[in-house]
Amino acid sequence: MKIALLGYGTIGSGVAEVLSVNRESIARKAGEEIEIKYVLDLRDFPGDPIQPKIVHQFDVIAEDPEIEAVVEAMGGVEPAYSFAKASLLAGKSFATSNKALVAKCGAELMELARERGLNFLFEASVGGGIPIIRPLNTSLSADVVEEITGILNGTTNYMLSKMSDFGSDFDEVLKEAQQKGYAEADPTADVEGDDAARKIAILTSIVCGEQVNFEEVHKEGITKISAVDIKYAKAIHRVIKLLAQSRRCQDGYCAMVAPVMLPKSHPLYNVDDVFNAVFVHGNVLGDGMFYGSGAGKLPTASAVAADIVEIVKNKGRDVMSGWSSKVHTLSDYRKVERRFFLRTTDSREAVEEAFGNVEYICLPDVPGEMGVLTGVMTEAVYEEKAAALSNILQMIRVE
Repeated sequence: MKIALLGYGTIGSGVAEVLSVNRESIARKAGEEIEIKYVLDLRDFPGDPIQPKIVHQFDVIAEDPEIEAVVEAMGGVEPAYSFAKASLLAGKSFATSNKALVAKCGAELMELARERGLNFLFEASVGGGIPIIRPLNTSLSADVVEEITGILNGTTNYMLSKMSDFGSDFDEVLKEAQQKGYAEADPTADVEGDDAARKIAILTSIVCGEQVNFEEVHKEGITKISAVDIKYAKAIHRVIKLLAQSRRCQDGYCAMVAPVMLPKSHPLYNVDDVFNAVFVHGNVLGDGMFYGSGAGKLPTASAVAADIVEIVKNKGRDVMSGWSSKVHTLSDYRKVERRFFLRTTDSREAVEEAFGNVEYICLPDVPGEMGVLTGVMTEAVYEEKAAALSNILQMIRVE
């Protein structure tokens, strides 16, 4: 089977490497050999064995009847969307690691593929090398998924892990993450929660069967998490993680991305460094956990290569149940019940008048304020009660 690769950056070159290094194993599992015929890139790569395959015009790929599948590793919505649509219209299946493309256009492209007996696959778009898309689509298809909670961004997980291990401040660990290549020069998409919001929107779309607009996912990043917050978390035997959460409510699913304090008993407590993990609760399965390398050249490329194998094994048959283009309006995240941690300089009398019975955490090396653990209440009730206080320095949700 001859394929074309769009983009020869980190992930694209990783896909080429995986297909080369594991060539015999992949051919055995797919039932035939997989050959990269073209690589689309604006650049040339003199001295690289890939250079003879480099083309600079997508039309070369679209018009070649030998190409049965196209693999996109460029990122961004455009021109990836235009290339994906043109590939499918030309009778070529499509695989991508592009979360921005899938979150925005996934329903349309899956429908287009289904109409033509093709596949639009995107395992690598969430969780890098962790298998989660295919299990939700197949292994858990008999379940009603009631909760998905994930650490879906390796950059922020690395930063929070370092802050916890060394008591560092946000700016310090961000600089270190950038130096190590874990964070971009502009880290906004990671640290503000946009990356994780796209990924939880994709997972929610799969389990509810409708298009979830990632822009509707409530998100709070980690930019306001401080070394002092880490100290309070340790004092109550918890760790702070940026979680992407989706929960089934009476009127649909609600989704959010925000820092959360987790107890040692939580499955995600020990997920550190750049690793990702996804916790799933099904009404039949109960609890399930998927853990591994959530990013990186070869882990992500491995997931893309697995999609290519699926395409080869399922010619003429669509394997993704996908989701419809009908928009799923997310439920109000403020209906979810939980406990809350807050730091405040208000008096105990004022706190108890607002929240009733609470637990206090006072740190000797953090004078002039106190930590408070509330009872269980909805986000909406918390907001109403918190409005009665005048000096809340921080709020973090608690599992």
